[in-house]
Amino acid sequence: MNFSVRFTEEARDDLKRLYGFQLDQADGDFRQADAALEAISRGIALLEFSPFACRRAAGGDVMLRELLIGFGAAGYVALVEIEDVQTVTVLAVRHPREDDYR
Repeated sequence: MNFSVRFTEEARDDLKRLYGFQLDQADGDFRQADAALEAISRGIALLEFSPFACRRAAGGDVMLRELLIGFGAAGYVALVEIEDVQTVTVLAVRHPREDDYR
């Protein structure tokens, strides 16, 4: 069974912010920023087939999951919610080296 993956507006804003963050980290190297977004995209694709493979997020809600996305030395973490048997929603995407990472 395939799940439909959707993004909240906040998660879309996160992707834009992370692109800028990656540009800053790579001294303006667009290739690095593009590669980071590609890695996130490949990671998110996993949600279409196996969202329950993601680790449970803190708080105990079995439907809230964290998807770890490898990239460079740190990677990214996407907070996702399994809405129902057909839909997974990406709520947020973070990089652990961001100043406001929690």
